[in-house]
Amino acid sequence: MAYYPERRSLSRRLKPYFTVFDWPLAMVLFMLLTTSVITMSSAGHEFPGRVEAQMRNFLLAFVVMWMAALVPPQTLMRLAVPVYTVGITLLIAVAVFGIIKKGSRRWLHLGVDIQPSEIMKIATPLMIAWYFQHKARLDDWKSFVVAAVLLVIPFTLIARQPDLGTALLVGASGFYVIFLAGLSWKMLIGLAVAGAASLPVAWSMLHDYQRERVMTLIDPTSDPLGKGFHIIQSVIAIGSGGMTGKGYHQGTQGQLEFVPEQTTDFLFSVYSEEFGLVGNLFLLVIYLLLIGRGMMIAANAPNLFSRLLAGAITMIFFTYAFVNMGMVSGILPVVGVPLPFMSYGGTAFITLGLGAGILMSIQRHRKLVQT
Repeated sequence: MAYYPERRSLSRRLKPYFTVFDWPLAMVLFMLLTTSVITMSSAGHEFPGRVEAQMRNFLLAFVVMWMAALVPPQTLMRLAVPVYTVGITLLIAVAVFGIIKKGSRRWLHLGVDIQPSEIMKIATPLMIAWYFQHKARLDDWKSFVVAAVLLVIPFTLIARQPDLGTALLVGASGFYVIFLAGLSWKMLIGLAVAGAASLPVAWSMLHDYQRERVMTLIDPTSDPLGKGFHIIQSVIAIGSGGMTGKGYHQGTQGQLEFVPEQTTDFLFSVYSEEFGLVGNLFLLVIYLLLIGRGMMIAANAPNLFSRLLAGAITMIFFTYAFVNMGMVSGILPVVGVPLPFMSYGGTAFITLGLGAGILMSIQRHRKLVQT
């Protein structure tokens, strides 16, 4: 047999670029993306090109995930402080001279319109995990106070835009790191009591439309053709699916466009109507597999930084799914959180793809990271 040293050398050099994927995680993501395309084909029947656009989002998220999986956790640690600093700087720039759309100042024009708050969904847990790895003492409550300050800064800047949905996701991502680092139950209970006591103050600080969302959650029938329309139609769609659903492309609420935002935030309503309780259980199993695999990667991570980051990213996936399903089911206020790896949207897919890529990087380099 002929020996081609250059060819073998080239294949050997390229091999690491094609072995970066954690295949159990990749298979779960593939099932979610396949389900998304199937559902989008029905929900987006009145939106020409929506399925093709979603496929482009998949491709872009795949590239981001692949590139992130190539980056070693050591490099992520070195990037934590610069990325967090840039993100905070951009949020301050948004507050000063950001672009206002639909009553919110969330975007910054840098050649193209960008939304810096999306960066903080990853930058915040990255920074707090770096802090606990390099600067904090886990047996000193002052370290947890510093971590809380690192979390409160982006949360406050985003909430003031106002963008409560993104602020809650950023807050959750940072809180998960603090909790996984060893936040004591005494401190957790104390925070819960303090949070409950501050509810009247928090209520007074909410914008009118945010208060209306909470009141609509309590009684959507008070404004059935206005603020309560989203929840009412969504709940009707979910309930009418029954045990096995009405069938693919057969859901009346979705096909007749009674469900608002049915390709984005309320895609789960269309899915539930067509595939019923059985389909919902199938989807829940897929998300449980996603969360379970992420937690397994976190448990096998070799150092504190990797464990905290992997655990926080996994819990971000859980938060996305829990909040979206609760929102469209009428048990949580409508806050504009997409169903992860399902709902239409480019920015959210990039963020989620980045998170999945970081998980794959931690799994791939678990024996190479020095504690």
